[in-house]
Amino acid sequence: MPTASTRTTTNSTLQRGLVLLETIATSIHGVSASDLERQLDIPKPTLHRLLKQLEEQDLIVRDVEGRHLLPGERLHHMAMGVLANESLKAPRRMLLKRLAEEVNETCNLTLLEGHEVLYYERVETNWPVRIQLPPGSRLPLHCTASGKMFLALMGTAQRRQLLKHLPLEAYTPYTATEADELERRLADIAEKELSTDNEEFIQGMVAIAVPVYDQTGRIQATLAIHAPRLRHSIDSLKEWAPLMRRIAGQLQDTFDH
Repeated sequence: MPTASTRTTTNSTLQRGLVLLETIATSIHGVSASDLERQLDIPKPTLHRLLKQLEEQDLIVRDVEGRHLLPGERLHHMAMGVLANESLKAPRRMLLKRLAEEVNETCNLTLLEGHEVLYYERVETNWPVRIQLPPGSRLPLHCTASGKMFLALMGTAQRRQLLKHLPLEAYTPYTATEADELERRLADIAEKELSTDNEEFIQGMVAIAVPVYDQTGRIQATLAIHAPRLRHSIDSLKEWAPLMRRIAGQLQDTFDH
């Protein structure tokens, strides 16, 4: 597959604009205009003109310091629209259903949307006691297994900036409401690449989550299992972590293609 820089050999304005969007959208920590000048074979005046046009169209935005370029709201909505396409969701749902049938508990696939977790796809268990959180639900980052995974694996500067403005609301007595305590939990999650929710969001509910990476090694989704505390402990859920990681690897292929 050709790299972004090899695709800029054409003089097409459209193609150059697409390469800029792709480079900015796939950058883990944001990218500066100077970085783009070094990485891409686009004349400097053309590059800055295209960046200005993309910014005007809300396809890209600058970070709070104005130094780095990030995907804009319009580009984000376009990406979410692609992910919501039913024909593309089918293979992901099949894998999620396979996991749910194996563990006999509710499984979900989540995405990061702004400062919240978005339930992208979910397969419910048939148990009479279960948590009703349909696809499209939005949950807090700081006290859910999936949310903490996203926080743990994002860049330090990005996470600290987000936590400055994120209300660390106490949903249960077990919720981390102090940034220092949350950071300690996130460090452990980043090391193990396994996140837990030990009754931190809903008392009586436990969950674990593993990351789903893209081809560049960046987290693009999480795969999680939820269960009532009366049926499972965190330790018993962790027994399924190897299976979850195998399914997560297969899910990666469905996002990359």
